[in-house]
Amino acid sequence: MTSSILNKQTDFDQFKLHETLKKGINKAGFTSARPIQVQTIPAGLAGKDVLGLAQTGTGKTAAFALPILNQLLTNPGKCPRVLILAPTRELATQIAKEIQMLSQFTALKGITVYGGLSIHKQISGLRRKPEIVIGCPGRVLDLVKRRALYLGAVTTLVVDEADHMFDMGFLPDIRKILAELPAARQNLLFSATMPKEIRRLANELLNKPHIVELADSAPASTIDHALYLIPEKRKHDLLKHILGSNDCSSAIVFTRTKHRAKRLAVQFSQLGFRAVGLQGNMSQSQRDKAMGGFRSGHFDILFATDIASRGIDVSNVSHVINFDVPGTPEAYTHRIGRTGRSESSGIACTFVTKEDRDWVRSTERMIGAPIQRRTIEGFVADFEDAPARSKPSHNNPRSYQPNKKKRTNRPKSTTKRYPHKRAS
Repeated sequence: MTSSILNKQTDFDQFKLHETLKKGINKAGFTSARPIQVQTIPAGLAGKDVLGLAQTGTGKTAAFALPILNQLLTNPGKCPRVLILAPTRELATQIAKEIQMLSQFTALKGITVYGGLSIHKQISGLRRKPEIVIGCPGRVLDLVKRRALYLGAVTTLVVDEADHMFDMGFLPDIRKILAELPAARQNLLFSATMPKEIRRLANELLNKPHIVELADSAPASTIDHALYLIPEKRKHDLLKHILGSNDCSSAIVFTRTKHRAKRLAVQFSQLGFRAVGLQGNMSQSQRDKAMGGFRSGHFDILFATDIASRGIDVSNVSHVINFDVPGTPEAYTHRIGRTGRSESSGIACTFVTKEDRDWVRSTERMIGAPIQRRTIEGFVADFEDAPARSKPSHNNPRSYQPNKKKRTNRPKSTTKRYPHKRAS
């Protein structure tokens, strides 16, 4: 397909959307449709079920939001007609903001519901009869059980980041929510990867879906990513070196635990960096303040955990640094996809110790190519030939087995411990 043909196919006018939506698109600064939008919006407008496989940051929100808004404008109703499920508060908030931006010239109303905020305020908001409900599965179920949220009139269901829903154990809640929905509805399911559990859910949920598969297990070509082989005790110094470099203007640093994210944010703030943490123990107001400060540029460095990372859609992040390797190979592409977005370039650095060798092999197998190894002068580790540690690493839960008993060569006693008990 030639580039001239592609250019003709990426004009939002081709979708024949409502005039108020066109004004919202122009106000948002959208000039041309992204590939996921070009391939899913027509099916969404036609009322078909859609299965969209694409990486985060590819324009998925507008891909499902524009057909939904167009349908609500042509067939209005005074109750929740659309339910959008997201795995994290940050992602739910991000979806709500984009929908609000696109629908700003309409009278459509939406509400965001998730834990961490007063459920009573959310109940009051539902009394205003919003057409769109965006939320996390747990809080949606709570509101349904309290009979504050009626799902019997929902005509469109969206499940976003379905693979992460499974990682966080939301599938049982999703199935309970499905039982509350009308059988006749449109279903839009979006995911970056398709593990067997999500494929099973897709088979249950979708009816003759229009399938668009743009997801690639390999990182985007706009991301320059590499492994940095470093002993655990030198990670802090290497991080300080990278964050202090001239080309690092804005960075997200991922850690395995929320305690480490919090501790590093405090330590680097004390070193003079404009750093903030984002992790699950924070209140919603603290999380909003941290994300708002990072988006506005008040903070240059965000220390985050995986659970808090979904929904971080910030432009111009120059670096993503995996202080700890992700829990799964699939999470590698998700994490480093926070940079190099919207065709901008980005740098991703992953710190690996010799205990992470299995993860490296699995990740390279998943993306189908070796990941470049790099060294920085003064921070060189002999990764391949380093001797094994005598003790398991507490930073690697797969190798840390505190309750495992040591084996001994002492012969078993021939004396019965309970001679008074009769053998069965």
